[in-house]
Amino acid sequence: MSRNCDVAIIGAGSGGYVAAIRAAQLGLSVALVEKGKTLGGTCLNVGCIPSKSLLESSELYASARGKLAEHGITAEKVSLDLKAMMRRREQVVSKLTGGLAYIMKARGVEVVRGIGRLAAPGRVVVTPEDGAEIELTSRSVILATGSGPAALPFLPFDGKRIVDSTAAIALSRVPRRLVVIGAGAIGLEMGSVWSRLGSEVTVIEITEGLLPGWDRELADGLRRELTKQGIRFELSTRVTGHQAGARSVKLQAEKPGGEAVEYAGDVVLVAVGRKPYSEGVGVEELGIEKDGPAIRVDERFQTGIPDVYAIGDVIRGPMLAHKAEEEGAAVAEILAGRPGHVDYEIIPNVVYTWPEAASVGKTERQLEEEGIPHRSGSFPFKANGRALAMGETAGWAKVLAHEKTDRILGVHILGPQASTLIAEAVTAMAYGASAEDVARTVHAHPTLAEAVREAALDVDGRPIHRL
Repeated sequence: MSRNCDVAIIGAGSGGYVAAIRAAQLGLSVALVEKGKTLGGTCLNVGCIPSKSLLESSELYASARGKLAEHGITAEKVSLDLKAMMRRREQVVSKLTGGLAYIMKARGVEVVRGIGRLAAPGRVVVTPEDGAEIELTSRSVILATGSGPAALPFLPFDGKRIVDSTAAIALSRVPRRLVVIGAGAIGLEMGSVWSRLGSEVTVIEITEGLLPGWDRELADGLRRELTKQGIRFELSTRVTGHQAGARSVKLQAEKPGGEAVEYAGDVVLVAVGRKPYSEGVGVEELGIEKDGPAIRVDERFQTGIPDVYAIGDVIRGPMLAHKAEEEGAAVAEILAGRPGHVDYEIIPNVVYTWPEAASVGKTERQLEEEGIPHRSGSFPFKANGRALAMGETAGWAKVLAHEKTDRILGVHILGPQASTLIAEAVTAMAYGASAEDVARTVHAHPTLAEAVREAALDVDGRPIHRL
């Protein structure tokens, strides 16, 4: 069977489905190829959404067991129904993927089920689970094939004892001991979930701190808070081997100076990053140039082959759903003759632990290394009225601004609802705002957002609610 369209998109993850919707809005005919049973890719099905569902549920469970008492609420005989928690996770995912399918139908996007492969410029071959191959002929093709969990060569996944993030959100029981390899967002979030539900969690990280590349003060502060919650951290530690048993896994590791150490867990989560899915989709066969494991593109997201584009995790840059979404919208606008653009300097990064961590722009270390003169202002949540009322006073907001122009260069937040608060900083930076601009903007009282304003005031040394 053969079909024609303006745009053929391989992959219905965050980048692919947004590209499809935006292209349809702009009047282009779109075919969206997806090998999975539901749309949304990793983020909606086995990543961002289900993990946040479990983070929310596990935080409520932890609150019921301890935090509620300080509010005068006594909850007796609190128990965990893990099956019910997992069912809720599945329901959340189902609602979102079902809603996405409805939007596609309403927008006139043709969803083609099967494995898509770029056979030639402007020609995509789709192989369904059953039935004949489908050939799509299009003016442009977008590769949005996403990424998958990276494995350690000496520690292969088995889906039971040694797991990736997909398996970690679907464990059938709470492991007595969970060892997490990697102190990035995925490792910290999944470690938090299972720690709250009763696991003894140990996080092993090869570098000297959590969240490599983040603001050091923020990362160190998050480590202290998670340590208080019972998570154990083994930093500057390299895992070198393992021995899998019937009921547990022993990990061999090395500390600085060559000291040999060993860790044991009922389950080991390997969370050392992700790798682009670029194999088997025609990239090698057509000679599309790569930049390491990623597909190389120009500023218009075009590969070395005319009218073949790539976006999301399969190209360079942070592997974040919202980054892929912005690229999807931008490339659709480019194909419709509009000036699509993504500002990579203001893509926020978030870790959904509790407290949450959120960051955008430069860190102090980066500014120092680049020789950019700057001033810093911060404000602790323990001095914020809303945070005190909530009983959530850990962390602070920090604003970095250029010493001469006062333009905001970076914002780093550790605290309650940091994932939401960072949006103000992104918006301010998108418009080139100064710290003074944020400081002179009226914020409702009492709100957590006032901490951001106070940090902006502190850049000039004049916070209101602390000395």
